[in-house]
Amino acid sequence: MELESAKETPRAGSSLPGAWSPSALEQNFSKILHRLTGQEARQSNSRDVALKDLRALIETTECDRLFEGSGEPHRGTPEILGQVAKALGKYAAPYKEEEGGSDGHSEVAEKAAEVGLLFLKLLGKVETAKNSLDCPAWETGLRHLAGPIYIFAITHCLEKPWTSPKSQEVAGEVLSLLLRVTGCSSEAGFLRGENEDEKGKFIVVMGLLKPDLNKETWKNNPAAKHVFSWILQQITRPWLYQHLERILPPSLLISDDYQTENKILGVRCLHHIVLNVPAADLLQFNRAQVIYHAIFNHLYMPEHNLIQAVLLCLLDLFLILEKTMHWKGDGARTTTHCDEVLRLILTHMEPEHRLLLRRTYARNLPAFVKRLGILTVRHLKRLERVIISYLEVYDGPEEEARLKILETLKLLIQYTWPRISCRLVVLLKAILKLICDVARDPTLTPEPVKNTLLQEATDCLILLDHCSQGQVKGLLAKILLSCEDRTVVSCIRKVQQVPEGTPYHGTECS
Repeated sequence: MELESAKETPRAGSSLPGAWSPSALEQNFSKILHRLTGQEARQSNSRDVALKDLRALIETTECDRLFEGSGEPHRGTPEILGQVAKALGKYAAPYKEEEGGSDGHSEVAEKAAEVGLLFLKLLGKVETAKNSLDCPAWETGLRHLAGPIYIFAITHCLEKPWTSPKSQEVAGEVLSLLLRVTGCSSEAGFLRGENEDEKGKFIVVMGLLKPDLNKETWKNNPAAKHVFSWILQQITRPWLYQHLERILPPSLLISDDYQTENKILGVRCLHHIVLNVPAADLLQFNRAQVIYHAIFNHLYMPEHNLIQAVLLCLLDLFLILEKTMHWKGDGARTTTHCDEVLRLILTHMEPEHRLLLRRTYARNLPAFVKRLGILTVRHLKRLERVIISYLEVYDGPEEEARLKILETLKLLIQYTWPRISCRLVVLLKAILKLICDVARDPTLTPEPVKNTLLQEATDCLILLDHCSQGQVKGLLAKILLSCEDRTVVSCIRKVQQVPEGTPYHGTECS
């Protein structure tokens, strides 16, 4: 494109080079936009020429001309600039996975670095115009540029397969300059507004992302889901509820994918919504039930990272789903969603042999017992089997699963102590076997971990003794007569040294 062909005579009284008239600027930007989006855009040389011309046009145009509109029937330079910014973002967007693959990532990173430098020049012009008293139109230009430039910056400043250290650095500079120009102290302020009476750019950004977040298109741009997830995390209470209709459908869509990575991303988006939207809004139109059913089926997937994300989300969702459930004391308590999930978890835990999944289940089990409290008696038989079987299996140097199972057992004794006495012998044998295993452990388990295991097991013995009115001490006294292991004897003596009737760790059993 010949820039000179569109150049018009500068306005009277202006001797500055590059003093373009609004109509000339519109023509130049329109030609660049056509080269980036039209049929010619498929030709790399045409895009290269367009980027070169755009760089020259930005550099040679004065700030007070760059953001002026020419009025009807023209759209105005600021609006066309916004369209150019969108086109540049698409030009630097990562390819569909089946199209570019890993071979195209380096090319995308190079494009992103080149486009980022253009955005830096453009935002530099905005900043200059902002600091100048002679150019009040910069706000109009920034209003059209802010959304596309922000999406570009988030797409390339995060560490992803299509980024490189250089592209990340340039995108980070673009984001910093954008926040400075818009007068925002953070991304959250940029999206929600720095002040209560300021709207922010969240609606604008979501409007730009929307075409890439529907069922037919959301996989065409691999970055769209990550950008959506990122901006969603920036908005918290009390601002998020007003955008619920915009953010819930994409979150459900991503969560419903067949790929585990997308399931986890979608569940984390839904979890953020659960944490930051008032319960009344989630209960309206059964939205909370929709979320529950959307992620419940993920519990059948044997992926520990997915299970962890789902369980964390469900534990917070229970507080909303069961908010309106109150026991009136005139019959059996209603089975809750927490009961349903715990029943499924215990079903999966019993035969599970994969260590990562065992640790994930055990890690979250105490929270379910705390949530149900005394109602855990509904699951007592199955919990007993799971606890005994998990205490028998060595779990690696950190012993995370066995430590969490011991924590679960302590909570179980405290909440359901009237029903523990009939299980006293079985639980006592399991705990003593664990203590003996740890005392004779030939593995490389660190001593602090062994000590923690022994202390937790001893605490369980003390609780059992309280619940059985001292029966445990009587049974342990017989063991002392024949036991020669100093570690085991030390644990038993700690139990015997606790005075009768002394409350322990808040338990009411005595």
